[in-house]
Order: sequence, then structure tokens, then C-alpha cells
Amino acid sequence: MNASRPVVTLDGDTLLVSGAVDPLTVISVRQEGEKWIRASKADLQVDLSAMGTAHSVVLSLLLCWHRLAVARSQALRFTGVSERLNSLAALSGLDRHLPGFSAQSSSENLHHS
Repeated sequence: MNASRPVVTLDGDTLLVSGAVDPLTVISVRQEGEKWIRASKADLQVDLSAMGTAHSVVLSLLLCWHRLAVARSQALRFTGVSERLNSLAALSGLDRHLPGFSAQSSSENLHHS
């Protein structure tokens, strides 16, 4: 598996995650994101649309970022969530804890009822 190296950048109030996050890269991605969250005083949107993976380590990463933001009285809202990552979050019940996930999964659940 030779996916692109993950990168986290801050553009205004948007934290952009691109590339493939996996168990080998998640620690460096977490540290990079935490650096940007600490550097910003504003609430942030976390754009996941350029991220190439849906893995449980991604959910762990997003929860860590969310906890850090809450501790700093910042809000994070996740956008560009892939269908696979959203499904994984819903399956584990984490969609309710990650702002931006539950709205997507609620509309999907209506179609499956």
C-alpha cells in the first residue's frame, strides 16, 4: 500500500487533512494537528475531504483533537467526512461525539429505516 503521506495544514479557520492516515502515520498527524489547534485561538473547521482513508485510528485521532479543542475552549466541526468514515463512526457510536458526523449519519439512517 503506497498511499500519499498525510499532511495537516491550517488555512484561516480551516484545518485541512490530506493523504492517507494509518497506524504508522497517525502519531505524526496527531502532533501536527495539535500544533495547529494550539496555534489558533478561533473555532476551527476540520476538512477531511482530501483524506484518503477510513480507519479506526482516524476516529481516535479526531477524538484526541476534539478533546484538546474542548480543553482550550475551542470548537471543532468536521466536514468532508467520507461515507466509509461516517459509517465507521456510526457503528461505534462515536458519531454523536464528533461535531459534523451525526447530521450526516442521521440523514443516512432515515433512508435505511
